[in-house]
Amino acid sequence: MKRKIVSIDEEKCNGCGECIPNCAEGAIKIIDGKAKLLDDKFCDGLGACLGHCPQDAIRVIERDALEFDEEAVKMHLNVTEEKPTLHKGVPRGTMHGAAAPRGCPGSMAMDFRSETSSNATTSQRQEPQLRQWPVQLTLVSPQASYFKDADLLVAADCVPFAYPNFHQDFLAGKSLVIGCPKLDDADFYIDKLTELIKTSNIKSITLVNMEVPCCFGLQRIVEEAVKKSGKVLPIRQTVITIKGEKQ
Repeated sequence: MKRKIVSIDEEKCNGCGECIPNCAEGAIKIIDGKAKLLDDKFCDGLGACLGHCPQDAIRVIERDALEFDEEAVKMHLNVTEEKPTLHKGVPRGTMHGAAAPRGCPGSMAMDFRSETSSNATTSQRQEPQLRQWPVQLTLVSPQASYFKDADLLVAADCVPFAYPNFHQDFLAGKSLVIGCPKLDDADFYIDKLTELIKTSNIKSITLVNMEVPCCFGLQRIVEEAVKKSGKVLPIRQTVITIKGEKQ
């Protein structure tokens, strides 16, 4: 049957592996230094891996291919769970003991209520450390005065909700931008950050993202922006688990 399916240009591919964690079906694997589509039936053709390839080596085409087989994908993922592939500290198919999701790993539903102590006491209110507005990367102006000669904090949208001490541990003394590498335009983010770094003479970057695979796209965005800016900046990265702990 003719259908949409992922195609990988091996001439462009450098085997970086950025596409792998963004394929929830585990259809892509690095073989002999190149990304390969393991089996037509593992690929749903939706292209969730698109936009995560620094070499622009992946696209969706229409060709004769086996029909997408969800049951085959489940069996395939169950096998790969036994031999997890690490992606910057995150085992594929696992997430701190959780079962492998059947879909986007970052969207797996989990309920922590039974793990929360009923005797928990209310802690003293901490002083907010936010010193600017807006904070969303799409909305901020690279020329804003609060970015001038600043230490920049780049945080994934979910981090402040997951990590209770976000203000004191990360935000204090820094200017902030937040964004979601999965839901927003990565190329726009790269261009915006590049302009911000060049215009405001940023001194350092602290990057804080969640442990879910798609959130590591923020790392690529920051690294690419620093590279395009032509500056040499220290980047300090911290990963937060879905249970609100530093990894």
